[in-house]
Amino acid sequence: MKALLTHIALFTLLVCSSPALYAQAPKAAGHIPDSTLSTAADTAGAAATYDASADLQADEDTAMPEEGQSLHKELKTKFIEGNAGFMSLVALALVIGLAFCIERIVYLSLSEINAKKFMADIDSKIESGDVEAAKELCRNTRGPVASICCQGLERIGSSLADIERSIAAYGSVQAANLEKGCSWITLFIAMAPSLGFLGTVVGMVMAFDQIQMAGDISPTIVAAGMKVALITTIFGIIVALILQLFYNYILSKIDHITSQMEESAITLLDSIAQYKLRK
Repeated sequence: MKALLTHIALFTLLVCSSPALYAQAPKAAGHIPDSTLSTAADTAGAAATYDASADLQADEDTAMPEEGQSLHKELKTKFIEGNAGFMSLVALALVIGLAFCIERIVYLSLSEINAKKFMADIDSKIESGDVEAAKELCRNTRGPVASICCQGLERIGSSLADIERSIAAYGSVQAANLEKGCSWITLFIAMAPSLGFLGTVVGMVMAFDQIQMAGDISPTIVAAGMKVALITTIFGIIVALILQLFYNYILSKIDHITSQMEESAITLLDSIAQYKLRK
């Protein structure tokens, strides 16, 4: 009897518990195992990492062309930060000064000749008595050396003293032509740093005005005006240095041509003196 009651109790428990098992079955069907969720999370993380790496690579690729233009952009930024009004004046001084420098360099380069060879040809023609051929050679040759030789040969019938005075006077005119425009270059060499210093003073005034308006001395307030002051000064000095280099090169070419003129004048006077003695 006890065994029968025990079997009945077990059967009742099984029947009662089976609906709960069947009720949990749909949940089990929709439930995702933890391992699957972990795998999906890892996949999503890897995809996000890949996307981040791809974005970073794209950013680096985009930054690569900009890196080559960094100097240009930096100069443009500093130009704007240094108060465009004063920086424009400094840039204008650089452009005009360089225009004068290039004009002088071209003129002096065209004025240079092989003076030794030229005077050797003139001396040979004078020695052979063909003065007209020597004059024609001078007329067909560019530069101040040929000009003063032509001036001396035009007065070959005068005394040596008169010829020497004529050559000296005409040589001074040619020397002045060589130095034409150099005064403007020196003006812009002096003007560029002066404009920079003017920007410095204006920047200091701006800084003190901002301090007065704020009623407090703050590094942020002072930095704006000081930046304008320093940037304009730096650019002004750089412009002056560039123009000074060109100016010194121009002076060296002028000195070279002037020495050629003096040496050629002495050689011409000697050739004319020998020509007069032979006559």
